[in-house]
Amino acid sequence: MSVDKPNILIAMRPSLFDQLFAEDQQTRLRKLGNVTMPAQAGNLNEAQLIKLIGGQEIVITGWGTPPFTAGLLAAADRLELIVHSAGSIKLMLPPAVFADGKRVTHVAYSMSIPVAETTLALILLCLRQFHKIDRAFKDQGWSAARDLMVGAELAGNRVGVIGAGYTGRAVIKRLLALEAEVWLCDPYVSEESAASMGVRKVSLETLMRQCPIVTLQAPATAETYRMIGVEQLSWLRDGAIFINTSRAHLIDEAALLAELRTGRISAALDVFEQEPLPDNSPFRELDNLIITPHIAAVTRQAYKRQGQISVDEVAGYLSDGRLRYEVTRDMLDTMA
Repeated sequence: MSVDKPNILIAMRPSLFDQLFAEDQQTRLRKLGNVTMPAQAGNLNEAQLIKLIGGQEIVITGWGTPPFTAGLLAAADRLELIVHSAGSIKLMLPPAVFADGKRVTHVAYSMSIPVAETTLALILLCLRQFHKIDRAFKDQGWSAARDLMVGAELAGNRVGVIGAGYTGRAVIKRLLALEAEVWLCDPYVSEESAASMGVRKVSLETLMRQCPIVTLQAPATAETYRMIGVEQLSWLRDGAIFINTSRAHLIDEAALLAELRTGRISAALDVFEQEPLPDNSPFRELDNLIITPHIAAVTRQAYKRQGQISVDEVAGYLSDGRLRYEVTRDMLDTMA
C-alpha cells in the first residue's frame, strides 16, 4: 500500500457512478485519494482503460467495465486493489488478477437483501395465488376471484434452500423469521454450520422430494451448470412451488418448461437463458408461472449500498489493510 495519498480510478461510466455513489460517499472517496473519472459518457473499452490505469493504486469497477486482460494487467503497473461495485466478478476478473499481491473485493452482499426480499415475496404470492386472484377479479369479478383455490401459509411450511451464499443466508434468515421450517442443500456448509443457522442440511434429492417449496440461490459455476434438469424436477411433489432468483445457468430451461406445461408444479422466475425474454417466449403463456425481468436485486437502497460498501472497503484497506468482503483466488471456483 502506498504511503502517499493513493490514486483511485473510477473505471465505469459517470452516470453509473452517480447512480451507485451518493454525494456524501463521493465526497468521502475524494478525501481518501486522488480520484480520476473517465471523460466520456459511455462505458470504457479496453484501450481506454489501458490509457487510464497506469499509476493507479486502486480501481473501482462496475457493470460495463471491460475484462482485465493480460494487456490491461500489464498496464496496471501500480495496481494494488480492485473494488468491484457489483457482485459477480468472474467474467471481468480472471485468476491472473490475483498475481503479485493484488487484492480484490466486491459488494455482492449489498444485493442479497433485495434478492432475498423478492424471493420471499414470490413464495408468498405463489402460496396465496394473488396473481391469479388479481387477474380473475379484474376480468371476471368478485365471485370468480373468491372461487379460486384456497391458499396456504408460509408459517409451518417446509422450504428447501439450495445454496447458502450471501443471498441464500439472507433468504434463510427471513424464512425463519416467518416461522417456516428450512432445509438446506449446500456441499460447502457443514452440518454444524447449518444447525447454527437453524436449518437442516440435506441432499439435493431429499430436498427436492420432501420440500413443497424450493428456492434456488446457488452461484453460477461449472459445478452448478444445469444442476436442475429433468430428473431433479421429477423429484418435486405435485403442487410444489419452485423459485429461481439466482441464475438461469442453474436450470435446464427446456425441462422446466415441459414440467410447468403439465401443470403439476408452479414457479416464479426472475432470470432466463435469453434476456430480455423474447415476446414469443412460451414462458409468457403459462398461468402457473410468475415472471419478472431480472429485477430481484434492483432497489434504490441496494444501489446506494453498493457505493457505500465500495467506499468502506477503500477506507478499510487504506487504514489497516482490512477488507470485509475480500475475494481470493481460492474462492473463484465456488462463487458467482
